[in-house]
Amino acid sequence: MKVQLHSKAASKVNEQRLLELFLDLAKIDGPSTKEQLVADYLAKELPKLGFTIEFDEAHKNFNGEVGNLVAWKEGTDSTIPPLFFSTHMDTVLPTKNLKPVIKDGVIYSDGTTILGADDRAALASYIEAIRAVIESEIPHGPIELLLTVNEQPGLVGARFMDYSKIKSKVGYIFDSSGDVGQTILKGPFSSRIYLKVKGNAAHIALNAEEGNSAFVIAAAGLLKMKLGKVDEETLANVGMIEGGELTSIIPGTVTLAGEVRSFSKEKLNMQLRHMEQLMKEAAKELGGVVEITLEKKYSGFDIPEEHILVQNVTDASRQINVQPYLTNTLGGADTNVLNENGLTCITLGNGFQNIHSYRECISIENLINTGRLTASLIEQWYENNK
Repeated sequence: MKVQLHSKAASKVNEQRLLELFLDLAKIDGPSTKEQLVADYLAKELPKLGFTIEFDEAHKNFNGEVGNLVAWKEGTDSTIPPLFFSTHMDTVLPTKNLKPVIKDGVIYSDGTTILGADDRAALASYIEAIRAVIESEIPHGPIELLLTVNEQPGLVGARFMDYSKIKSKVGYIFDSSGDVGQTILKGPFSSRIYLKVKGNAAHIALNAEEGNSAFVIAAAGLLKMKLGKVDEETLANVGMIEGGELTSIIPGTVTLAGEVRSFSKEKLNMQLRHMEQLMKEAAKELGGVVEITLEKKYSGFDIPEEHILVQNVTDASRQINVQPYLTNTLGGADTNVLNENGLTCITLGNGFQNIHSYRECISIENLINTGRLTASLIEQWYENNK
């Protein structure tokens, strides 16, 4: 694509090389907790670009194959604050036997697997951007890559990251379905809620009069709950129900699992209390009991528009003729966990679509622009900090 670029580093991004690299990475099978093949590839390729690499032992907390990867590259100017780029190595489903298809400038799988653009697109773009920075011979500060494992089930790898290994304090994560230029400054708080409803099991033919269906109790509570879009800042869902023994047994126990997300921690807690209270009331009215368990997933973040990271991405986007725009999201990313653990970072769009499905795709334009913007961010970071 012929675009006038004002970033010397971005102009060195090789479109064909990036496309081929993305396709190669997408074909490496690495679902959550099974990222060893991806890690092996990176352990071989990153040192060629001047990185020293180290793995932590996060995987021992969830029986994974390999830990998070922290890679460090010295800058040409050590007075510049280091800048990190992060993404995850895992995909939500296997990509074994992936067969990519390119149609009208968009990359798909053949429909028998996911594509894995979430987030091999970022991974490929980071590598190509570093190559472009090297080939352009621009001055730059230190660069760090934080590449996590087991992100898809709930940012698990980042939660068990060994943060003592990380030298940088600020950075970017390309991991959103918005087109390149999307800059997400605000992310949600999120918690899971488990509602274990107990009635009384009984056989429908032998002692039905002793039965008290936990399903009926749970349904009564669910019907009163406000779910879906609670308000402009809050979402709630009950997504899993498990219980019952046989079709002939009145169910004595059922467990429901749900999730609440909100930009406001206060509203998150209000919604959790709302769901808990209504289920307790239903259980009391219908002669049952309920046990509630809450599980924090991650904390929210809110980066001010005046922050240098925002200024930098705005400048860098314009250097590659991409229009930047600021927004918020109720989606979760490693950004939530990294910010919670003392780093400062924002999520950027890289344009994958229909993720977690066999219809997943990404336009070549967004893929190339992710590589260009990464290179431009590194170049602009030097200009804004020298």
